[in-house]
Amino acid sequence: MKTTLPSLFLAAGLAHASTAMAAGDWLQWQSNSLTYLVGKDYTVNPSHQQTVTYEHADAWKYGDNFLFVDKIFYNGEADGTNGNNTYYGEFSPRLSMNKIFDRTFRFGPIKDVLLAMTYEFGEGDNESYLIGPAVDLDLPGFDYFQLNFYNRQTEGSRAGDNVWQITPVWSYTLPVGRSDILIDGFADWVVGNDSNKHGEYHANLHFNPQVKYDLGKALGQGAQQVYVGFEYDYWDNKYGIKDSRYFDTNQNTASLLVKVFF
Repeated sequence: MKTTLPSLFLAAGLAHASTAMAAGDWLQWQSNSLTYLVGKDYTVNPSHQQTVTYEHADAWKYGDNFLFVDKIFYNGEADGTNGNNTYYGEFSPRLSMNKIFDRTFRFGPIKDVLLAMTYEFGEGDNESYLIGPAVDLDLPGFDYFQLNFYNRQTEGSRAGDNVWQITPVWSYTLPVGRSDILIDGFADWVVGNDSNKHGEYHANLHFNPQVKYDLGKALGQGAQQVYVGFEYDYWDNKYGIKDSRYFDTNQNTASLLVKVFF
């Protein structure tokens, strides 16, 4: 499976790129943004961090895509593995059964069934492939709510093969006065442990919502363009490293943020 998963990701990406170029109507919408975050009390890596994040999201004829890349700065401190700064990203294409078969797969709150994939990449020995089923849910009040189920395949020396991960992704808009508060984010719940000759990968939960005020709309400069707020980051057994009294790997912190769409 390790040899076919990269090929599957490459094929999905090439299919999307070639069809979008061949016919403009294949690309239904897209958004791009930059986010700046600053916070402290992170674990495993240096405590004080600043992060610049590029995000891209789109929907196309047969599915949707999400990409983010973080550039992380450690405020002059040196991380034991990555030095004074590092990068990390994820590319997550999904194929929609509604779109592919031109019909609606609706069962109660389920409004679409999908094949979800994610490629995780970063500096050093940090590469994983995830694949599995997903559903989009129609929940009252939510802009969207996705529920993705992945089987993780970790490359290199890191343990973590053959464990399952559940990833809900959501967005909720709350009108407040002349503007809105947007509450969106994700959770990655790795539900099992695994080990190989290099060590053990522990079950872990990463809960990462953002609460953002639509500043552009409040100032009359255009809705959904400029946001300010904070990101909350809770991660027990960060990176699958078991927390202990000798090494704290439970992260519980928040960062201030500014997000600009372009």
